[in-house]
Amino acid sequence: MSNRLADHVSCVPPSGIRKFFDIVSEMKDAISLGVGEPDFVTPWAYSDAAIYSLRTGHTHYTSNWGLLELRRAINNYQMSRFGLEYNPEKEILVTVGASEGIDLALRAIINPGDEVLVPEPSYVSYAPGVTFSHGVCVPVPTGAENGFRITPDALRAAITDKTKALILPYPNNPTGAILSKEDLEGLAEVLRGTDIIVISDEIYAELTYEGTHHSIAALPGMRNNTIVLNGFSKAFAMTGWRMGWACAPADIMNCMFKIHQYTMLCAPTTGQYAALEALKVNAANGFADVQKMTRAYDRRRRFLVKSLNEMGLDCFTPLGAFYVFPSVSSTGLGSEKFCEELLYAQKVAAVPGTAFGQSGEGHVRMSYATSMEKIEEAVKRIAAFVEK
Repeated sequence: MSNRLADHVSCVPPSGIRKFFDIVSEMKDAISLGVGEPDFVTPWAYSDAAIYSLRTGHTHYTSNWGLLELRRAINNYQMSRFGLEYNPEKEILVTVGASEGIDLALRAIINPGDEVLVPEPSYVSYAPGVTFSHGVCVPVPTGAENGFRITPDALRAAITDKTKALILPYPNNPTGAILSKEDLEGLAEVLRGTDIIVISDEIYAELTYEGTHHSIAALPGMRNNTIVLNGFSKAFAMTGWRMGWACAPADIMNCMFKIHQYTMLCAPTTGQYAALEALKVNAANGFADVQKMTRAYDRRRRFLVKSLNEMGLDCFTPLGAFYVFPSVSSTGLGSEKFCEELLYAQKVAAVPGTAFGQSGEGHVRMSYATSMEKIEEAVKRIAAFVEK
């Protein structure tokens, strides 16, 4: 029975994010700055559309691709916001969250031994996803000195004859870094003329605080080698609905669709009607719902960065997403030790930077997707801990 488990799965450790939240969930008066989930409730109009769909009998499978009306709305959204146009009938797939999109993209393009470049620190699912697809994850370290951005020089140095793909996770979780259009043009210059496929995870695209989000797929010569992933969880406060989408050239999308068709069938029908309403409402009101949440996050962002810097935790100013990634090196503690002692001493949960790759050592991730009242109390507790 020694070989009853798949080696490429059993070798992957559990998510580094969950460890502290299993503890904090049972800790009285604890404050969690860890889970990457909006504290806002899904706007009622979206939920009402879902309820209406149930009451009118829309309780069956949709097309494996997802509702055509929703795919058309996604295309209109991408065109108006980011200058991206895809054929709704064969280049847009409605997925079970952006997370399914990551899995589909990797499984559709990776052959055993293919290398996938992943900027680090970055989201915990990328490296395991590469491993599950029998690929080889190649971290590309980034740091606060360059705003946690992957640079053309670092990208060029990481490419080998085995490189198959680059995951581009910006705005970034956990650092809050973004890539400007100029940054993307520099990366595109390296990638043009190669067969490297870019998996552009743009789930935080709407949560950009200075300037606007740009997609590498919109740059000349990049669309044909780029898979764009996005979804409704973050900007539309719909995490529990598990609604996302993927856009890609037809040949890549056909392969992603095949996996989705056999494993997932379709995204939840009720969630699709809620997602459709979210796009309709925001298209009509100039994205007022999204902008209202973004302004609230921005206020929290500024307060938290200022507070952390004042207590001696050097903090890079995030320009996107809803996380800060302060250095804790001034305390003399490593990332894991800092989070453990903070949790037990002050009942505040954060995530060790090492959960996002070894480049995250010396940092911790704190989410400001929680109320200002809780953030203010958490700051007091963190300051007391740092003082001690």
